[in-house]
Amino acid sequence: MQILDGKKTSEEIKLEIKAEVDEIRRKGGKIPHLAAILVGSNGASMTYVNSKIKDCEEVGFKSSLIKLSDTVSEKELLRKIRELNADEDVDGFIVQLPLPQHIEEKKVIKTIKPEKDVDGFHPENVGKMALNLPGFLPATPYGIIQLLQRYNVDTTGKHCVVVGRSHIVGLPMSILMGRNAYPGNCTVTLTHSRTVNFKEICRSADILIVALGKPNHITADMVKDGVVIVDVGITRVPDTSKKAGYRIVGDVKFDEVAPKCLFITPVPGGVGPMTRASLLKNTLLASKR
Repeated sequence: MQILDGKKTSEEIKLEIKAEVDEIRRKGGKIPHLAAILVGSNGASMTYVNSKIKDCEEVGFKSSLIKLSDTVSEKELLRKIRELNADEDVDGFIVQLPLPQHIEEKKVIKTIKPEKDVDGFHPENVGKMALNLPGFLPATPYGIIQLLQRYNVDTTGKHCVVVGRSHIVGLPMSILMGRNAYPGNCTVTLTHSRTVNFKEICRSADILIVALGKPNHITADMVKDGVVIVDVGITRVPDTSKKAGYRIVGDVKFDEVAPKCLFITPVPGGVGPMTRASLLKNTLLASKR
């Protein structure tokens, strides 16, 4: 069993990006600029956005954070997005999700200029991904692809089972793993809440990518020996033995599943850091364009 170490790999990627930014600075070029819009004061969202700003500092990017109240109108948020669309100094930006209920998420995503959509959620970028055309890949799937690639995980001809069909992870992963490229060339099964014979399908997987948000959902009896597991889930579970009062777990019951695996991502320290590194890579790409 080998750990797919997202923390270590993301640090390697950040060093590569920093070297490129240092060279841009030496030549007097434009420094990449990533902006983020944060609506409200959701604790997890604030932590995540602050981590992104810290990442920008580490690689030498310029960063901006626009904080808006959770009572901000949809009209005002869209106006702010259009301002960033028009700001030539901003290469890419994100609107941190989730958003308050009175704001339509799809409308927000469609308002972001595709050329600055470094989260890769705009319909134009999703369409380019489906057609295998150059564009921005969604940050989490892009991170997973890079992790598989850097560990030389064999994907060709394998049966890849994706658990969860969200537009952020599950659906794009099913497209990417089935494309004619590496990593890819898998036979893909996309499972969800209505899937029949779910356990049997999981047991047939050579590669299992789990993005459910249900802690410890995948157990040892649901996977075969030699499987490759990518655990996207991240949930806080109460734990009085911890100073914070909780511990972070994934969708896979790591301790009992890991011994059966060829490769497996830990939680935390697996997919999360790779998502942030991919956002930086997308921003660097946007600045070059």
